[in-house]
Amino acid sequence: MAPLVLAFALAALLAAWLLVAPLGLLNLLTPADGVGRAAGLAYGDGPRRKLDIYLPPRSGGKPRPVLLFFYGGNWRAGERADYAFVGRALAARGVVVVVADYRLYPEVSYPALLDDPAEALAWTLRHIGRYGGDPQRLFLMGHSAGAYQAAMLALDGQLLARHGVPATAVRGWIGLAGPYDFLPVENPAARPVFHYPNTPAASQPINHVSGAAPPALLIAARKDALVNPQRNTGGLAYRLRARGVRVSEDYPTWVGHQTLVASLAAPARWLAPTLEQVLRFIGTDGDRLLEPAPAAD
Repeated sequence: MAPLVLAFALAALLAAWLLVAPLGLLNLLTPADGVGRAAGLAYGDGPRRKLDIYLPPRSGGKPRPVLLFFYGGNWRAGERADYAFVGRALAARGVVVVVADYRLYPEVSYPALLDDPAEALAWTLRHIGRYGGDPQRLFLMGHSAGAYQAAMLALDGQLLARHGVPATAVRGWIGLAGPYDFLPVENPAARPVFHYPNTPAASQPINHVSGAAPPALLIAARKDALVNPQRNTGGLAYRLRARGVRVSEDYPTWVGHQTLVASLAAPARWLAPTLEQVLRFIGTDGDRLLEPAPAAD
């Protein structure tokens, strides 16, 4: 019994350390494994409209699937360099990964905060072929506020149209701990971003669900204390299924809001099978999804 207790204690200590570990350390502990990088590519004007592309080893031959990733930070913070571990983890397994910066509050607020992600998507579709990516197999993924960005791109066809992106451009999307249904806005930091108390209903991804939406993989920590998983992930999954969209959801136990995305990094993969879930989803184009998990508590 003692070894088991010790193992649980060590696991708890490591999970607690990951909550405060700087993202740069996760980058350091996630090896490149032959992954290449094209850094600082401009998809628009200004320092926040740049992206990095992570290239699988042994590039060449058949074009690879593409994943465009948006990080979180309450629409107020974040740097693409902090998420090298995401690019490395997926590129090492054969995916061309694009990690994009975007302008933040107070420079932009809703709805302008969606323009940069849409432009990053448009740029990726036009140029990713030069980097060995297949624009016909383009997926979106985001964490927290970044999952909101991915959701709006995947669900709001009018947003895509305004940026010259076909509604069918997104093959599937992955949301990690995303806010998809959060009116009235309770987070004080997010209130001015969405013009509280006059937040438009159109700002909510759940209000853009249609039967034309691409397949989705939605993952949230079972005990997420920041973004309610039952209302946001569970509610969006229910709405998508009701419209006939292929969707899978999972609620891992050993992660929290922040450590869910950290579970993509090499030292934290024991916390949740996030990397394998994402790879399976991309590899099957969302056609053979995970078995639905029980609803979050």
